[in-house]
Amino acid sequence: MITNFMLVIAFFAVAAGTLLGYVIRQKIAKKQADSAEADAEKILLDAKTKAQEIVLQAKEKATEALVDVEKNAKEEKREINEEKKRLEKREEMMDKRFDDLENVKKKLEEKANKVKEARDEVVELRKKQIDRLEKIADLTKEQAKKALLQLTEEHSREELAARIATLQRKNDEELEKMSRNIMTQVIQKYSRSHAAEIMTSTLVIPNEEVKGKIIGREGRNIRSFEKNTGVELIVDETPESIIISSFDPVRREIAKIALEKLIDDGRIHPAKIEVIVVWAEKEIESRIMEAGEAAAYEIGIAGLNPKLLYILGRLRYRTSFKQNVLLHSLEVAYLSGAIAAEVGADVKVAKIAGLFHDIGKSVDHEVQGTHVEIGIKLLKKFNIDEKVIVAMQSHHEEYPYGSPEAYIVTAADALSASRPGARKDTVDNYIKRLEELEGLVNSFEEVNKSYAIQAGREVRVFVNPEKTDDLGAQKLARSIAKKVEEELKYPGEIKINVLRESRSIEFAR
Repeated sequence: MITNFMLVIAFFAVAAGTLLGYVIRQKIAKKQADSAEADAEKILLDAKTKAQEIVLQAKEKATEALVDVEKNAKEEKREINEEKKRLEKREEMMDKRFDDLENVKKKLEEKANKVKEARDEVVELRKKQIDRLEKIADLTKEQAKKALLQLTEEHSREELAARIATLQRKNDEELEKMSRNIMTQVIQKYSRSHAAEIMTSTLVIPNEEVKGKIIGREGRNIRSFEKNTGVELIVDETPESIIISSFDPVRREIAKIALEKLIDDGRIHPAKIEVIVVWAEKEIESRIMEAGEAAAYEIGIAGLNPKLLYILGRLRYRTSFKQNVLLHSLEVAYLSGAIAAEVGADVKVAKIAGLFHDIGKSVDHEVQGTHVEIGIKLLKKFNIDEKVIVAMQSHHEEYPYGSPEAYIVTAADALSASRPGARKDTVDNYIKRLEELEGLVNSFEEVNKSYAIQAGREVRVFVNPEKTDDLGAQKLARSIAKKVEEELKYPGEIKINVLRESRSIEFAR
């Protein structure tokens, strides 16, 4: 019973506590709600106040902007009005000027009409005067003019002739003076020395013992050397020197190179001589190429075909009237370029034409025709400029002069050839006679090769042993001697020395 009562009391206590807590919470919630509502109203009031301030500021700025716009609009309107006034004033001035020009035009037209009328009157009066004069003189206008000119010519003929002769003489003197000045300047600019070619080359040897090695036992070495090179070795009592004699500068140079090599090597015998001579021939080929390249470089020509450079280099060992042709060609090239520069012609064309003007001489003994014709064919073959060909082909007047450069090359060639000591006609004729002698001997079928030596007083003929025997060699010597007597003119006598040598070669393996 007590327990139930306590439970009832506990129940009511709990209920009362719950109710009391609820009432307290409601009061607290109401108080918080009243506080939040008050804060919200305050915030809203502040926002409205700020919004009003912003609206007021915007209205003030809009008012200021509107005032500025109105002010600018008034300023622009004022400027437009001023510009309009200026344009209207300018238009009035243009209208006035146009009216003035119209008035000037009318006055000029009136004056032009008056001038035309006056000219027509003058022409009419002149015509009437001419008609009147023709009636008085009984001559037409053309007849009178012709008579007047004839009369003037008759009275002035002698005076005109004298004046023309004086002018011609002065002109010739001026031209000659000018040409002399140009030639003098050109020669002064170019000063290449001339060394006359000779028929012999002297080789200095280290000692006298070398002479014995060169001669060899019973002269076999010197005979082998002369046979393979086509020169004559002169081994005399001149101390420490050997003379190489030949009219052909290429043979002489090959012999000199080979002999120097043999002396340096120290082993001198026929087999070694043959090997060294072959090497010397290749060496001379290389030097010829170098000479052509050096000449082209000296003149300033690039891009030439190597074959053409080799042909040009061969002129180093070619002489014309005892003048080295390569040196002569270089000199003509320099002189042509200098003259062309003085007279305003094409310097490059003149220099190249001067260098190649005698190119045909490098192969004229191998090809039929004059050296000019051969040179033209060579230059065309290697696609040299046609202007160069035209400029070089007239230097011996075989072809007409086709350009100013052609005259220049001819003049430069004459300058180079006429310098004192440059050429020796007798020596060139002598070389030509020796070449003809060798050519005649080589025309025989049995001949393998031949060399003219002893200044043309002896010809060494090497025959092919398979084509003739010893008896045939004797007959060949008589045949050659007879043909030389019939076809060549020469002083004294010529010794025909026919040599026949048989070789048997076998290899042991």
